[in-house]
Amino acid sequence: MPTPKIKKVITSDNAPRAIGPYSIAIRVEKLVKPVYTAGQIGLDPATGELIPGGIEAETRQVLTNLKHVLEAAGTNLDSAVKTTVFLIDMADFAKMNAIYAEFFTQDPPARSTVAVAGLPKGASVEIEVVALCRQ
Repeated sequence: MPTPKIKKVITSDNAPRAIGPYSIAIRVEKLVKPVYTAGQIGLDPATGELIPGGIEAETRQVLTNLKHVLEAAGTNLDSAVKTTVFLIDMADFAKMNAIYAEFFTQDPPARSTVAVAGLPKGASVEIEVVALCRQ
């Protein structure tokens, strides 16, 4: 039996459409428990060091780390309802966005992206997630 959807993507003909792999709003359909992650940067879990390779490699590592954190909490990226992306350089937005789209392929969460002056360990990107959990 398919799992019932716990989130619904909201759209409006009277508001601009999303300009990337995110939704303008998400409505929670059932009472569930939220999971709030801390912001993650592109650290290698084995070494605790920032992975080399620039914005694309860091974004991929950040989202992989978040995937594992959410799984440990009993949920997954498909249940994400809101993300916040922090970028050191908005010129990296398109590259980050392309990798982000690989992880959120269907009904992506609502998202905010902001430029910041600095991130821990000299990271280029940090992402935090709010996801829903049925446990």
